[in-house]
Amino acid sequence: MLFTPAKQFLWLHSFLKFLSPNYYFFIPQLLPVVSHTRFLSTDKMEHFDYFVIGGGSGGIASARRAATYGQKVGVAEYQRLGGTCVNVGCVPKKVMWNVATTKEVLNDSNHFGFRIEGGISFSWEYVKKYRDAYIARLNDIYRRNLQNSNVTFYPNWASFTKEDDKIIVRLSNSNGEDLRVTTEHLLIATGGRPSILGIPGEEWTINSDGFFELETLPKRVAVIGAGYIAVEMAGIFNCLGSDTHLFVRGDMALRKFDELLKKKLMKFMEKHDLRVHPGSIPVAITKDADSGLLSLSLKNGEIIEGFDCILVAVGRVPETWDFPKIDDRLKKENSPYLSVNDYQDTALSKIYALGDVCGKIELTPMAIAAGRRLADRLFGGLTEAKASYELVSTVIFSHPPIGTVGFTEAEAKQHYGEENIKIYKNKSVNLYYGTFDVAPKEKPKTYMKLICLKTENERIIGLHVIGMGADEMIQGFGVAVKMGATKANFDSCVAVHPTAAEEFVTMAPWGL
Repeated sequence: MLFTPAKQFLWLHSFLKFLSPNYYFFIPQLLPVVSHTRFLSTDKMEHFDYFVIGGGSGGIASARRAATYGQKVGVAEYQRLGGTCVNVGCVPKKVMWNVATTKEVLNDSNHFGFRIEGGISFSWEYVKKYRDAYIARLNDIYRRNLQNSNVTFYPNWASFTKEDDKIIVRLSNSNGEDLRVTTEHLLIATGGRPSILGIPGEEWTINSDGFFELETLPKRVAVIGAGYIAVEMAGIFNCLGSDTHLFVRGDMALRKFDELLKKKLMKFMEKHDLRVHPGSIPVAITKDADSGLLSLSLKNGEIIEGFDCILVAVGRVPETWDFPKIDDRLKKENSPYLSVNDYQDTALSKIYALGDVCGKIELTPMAIAAGRRLADRLFGGLTEAKASYELVSTVIFSHPPIGTVGFTEAEAKQHYGEENIKIYKNKSVNLYYGTFDVAPKEKPKTYMKLICLKTENERIIGLHVIGMGADEMIQGFGVAVKMGATKANFDSCVAVHPTAAEEFVTMAPWGL
C-alpha cells in the first residue's frame, strides 16, 4: 500500500508513541521528510474565513468566538481535543493533586478524633480508570461544542504554506487522503511538548505526559527538574507513598519565583521526607538487566540507584516542528518560539499565533483570553482588542499550594529601585491545624508577602502566598492587584474570620 506523506506521519507518530512515551527523540529527524513533501491531492479547495491549527484551549476558544460573528471557521487537531491542559496537564494533574491532598487529610484524621481501622489502602489503578474516563468525556464535550458552534473540525495533521496572499492549509484525514483548504486568516495554536535532557539512557525515562500513562504507583521515583511541573509531580508521588527524590540543577526549585516561596517550599518538602538533591546535573541513566531498576549518574560522579521510575520535567518546547520552513520571520531570533506582537500578529500578514507556541505566560487561561480577544479584533469590530499579559495570577499545586501574582521582590527592586519598594510579610497557623496535638512550632504555617510601590501610594505590585488554601484565595486577590489596589485598600477591608485569607487584609507593618 502506498501511503501519502501525511498518512506516513500519522502512522509514524502512532508507532513511535507505542514504542516509547519519549517518542519525541525520533520525530525531529523524521518530520522534515514528511512535512516538506508536497501533497498529491487535486481536490477542489474549500475556503474558510478563519482556520485554526491546534485544538487546545486557546485555539478552540478563538475558533468558537469567531464563529459567533458569523465566520466560516475550521479547526485541525490530530490528537485528542483539549490540548495539553485537558489531556496531560492542568486537569488530570489537578485530579491527582486532589487524590494526594485527600491522602494528607486521611493522615491527619486522628487529630480530629477519627480512627481508621486496618490503615489506609489506595488503588492507583482505580484512580487512573476514572480519571481517564473523565478526560474522555471532556474530549467529547470539546467536540460537541465545536459542532454546536458550527465550527468544522478536522481530526487531521495539518501544515500550511503562504503563496502570495493565499494561505493554503494541508490536511490528512483519517483515511489517509490528502486535502487542501484555503483560509483568509490562519491561527497557529499548536502548544508545546516536554523538553528532553539529551543524555544516554533517557529512553528509559518518562516525561510529564508519561506520568498519566503509569499503570501503577512507583515505589521509588526520581523527578528531574526544578520548575512547577517537576515540583507538582514530585509532591503527588510523595504524598501517595512513593520514596521520592527531586533533582534540581540550582540550589533550590522554582528559580523564577519569589524567594519566600522557594525557601518555604524547600522546608515543607524536607519535613515531609521528599528528598531534594540540589546542584544535580544528570549525565546518564542506566537500567539493570536483571531487576529492571534504573540508576541516575550525576556530573559530580555520584550514582543514585534503585529507581523503578525516573520522570524528566525540564521544561517545555513549542510544537513548531510540523510546519514547513516557509519563512524565518515566524520565529523569534535564536529561539524555537513563534514571534508575535501584542495583538498576536506574526510577521506574515493574516497569520497569527498564541499560547505555548509563543512562550509567553504558558497558562491555559492566558491562551483562552488571547484567542477570544484575537477573534473579537478580527471579526467583532473591536479593533484594539488584545489580551493583557500583565499581573496574571497563577498557582503551583505543590504541597502545600502556592499562589502568586505580579512582581517578585527581586524583580520589583530591580525594576523600580530598592528605595521605592516596601515589603510586608506575615506567617500564621491555619485553623485546620489548631487542635493538632503537636507543639505549636511544629504546626504548618501559611506565609504571605505583599510587595508595594511607595511612589504610588503603596500600590500592590506583587502578592505571594504558600500554605493551605493558597490555590483558592489567589484568584480574588489577583483581581484586586489587577485593579491597582493599595495597601490602604487592603487595610480598609474588614476581614472574613476565621480564614487564612484574612491575614492579607490584617497584615501589620512590622511583618513576620
